[in-house]
Amino acid sequence: MPVSDETPPHSPRPGDPPAAYPEGTPGAPSAPPHRPSVPRPPVQRRPPPPQPPPGPPPERAASPAPPPAAPEPRPGAGRRRLVDAVWPPRLTRSQLIVALLLFVLGLGLAIQVRSTGESSALRGARQEDLVRILDELDDRTQRLEDERERLEDQKAELENSSDRAEEARRQTEAKERELGVLAGTVAAEGPGIEITVRGPEGAVEADMLLDTIQELRAAGAEAIQINGVRVVAGTHFADAGENDVAIDGRRVSQPYVFRVIGRAEDLEPALNIPGGVVQTMEEEQATVSIEPRDTVIVDALRRAKRPDYARSSS
Repeated sequence: MPVSDETPPHSPRPGDPPAAYPEGTPGAPSAPPHRPSVPRPPVQRRPPPPQPPPGPPPERAASPAPPPAAPEPRPGAGRRRLVDAVWPPRLTRSQLIVALLLFVLGLGLAIQVRSTGESSALRGARQEDLVRILDELDDRTQRLEDERERLEDQKAELENSSDRAEEARRQTEAKERELGVLAGTVAAEGPGIEITVRGPEGAVEADMLLDTIQELRAAGAEAIQINGVRVVAGTHFADAGENDVAIDGRRVSQPYVFRVIGRAEDLEPALNIPGGVVQTMEEEQATVSIEPRDTVIVDALRRAKRPDYARSSS
């Protein structure tokens, strides 16, 4: 077979530079279209940072110091601040006026509570007790009316009597006997009550006996004696130890026995009223017994004392 003088086209390999083909050579690749080149701007490079001058290496910045610890509170510092806040007081005129008004209001409330407590004994009393108290007041009023009528009758007798001198003498003697009973210079006898008071050591005091005497007198008692001592208008009481009481200077021991002449229906309720002497003594663990008597003898006497300065004006 004849050998052709033409060399077969060489197929390019990857990575080979492009081969130059003469124009019109069959199989030659077509040239890419021509593109105009665009000039690129020059690349600006950053200048290198300035180098520190030769020398020792710079010291590292010191770390910030920790904050100082809070001081420990001294003992009593809070109390001291409180005292400084309230003293000396810084008061204004309006605050002073308000404080004065509050003081007056509190004083009024205290007085009201006290007066209410004093009257609470009757306020809490039962209906039967209140009726008994009213009956006692009515009896006292009736006794005063009877006394007034008796004195008016005596006056009429003196004015109308033919023998005024004899009538005057008779009434004088009757009045003397009455005054002797009240003064304790003569013995007395009549209906009444007998009261016995006993109590533990120190329970019954002199003021309790005095309150009993006052209640009896207000209820119409005409003659009273305690353990052989006649009680009159000038009788005084005093404590004389844990279980004794001095009456007009005479020492009297328990039990205290009262002999009282008067109307028993008036005397006994006067002692048993709510908040009265019986209830007061029972609150002190004392016992009080009251016994009505048809006949009570009061025979303890007092020596008549002649006045030094007073004289009759008639």
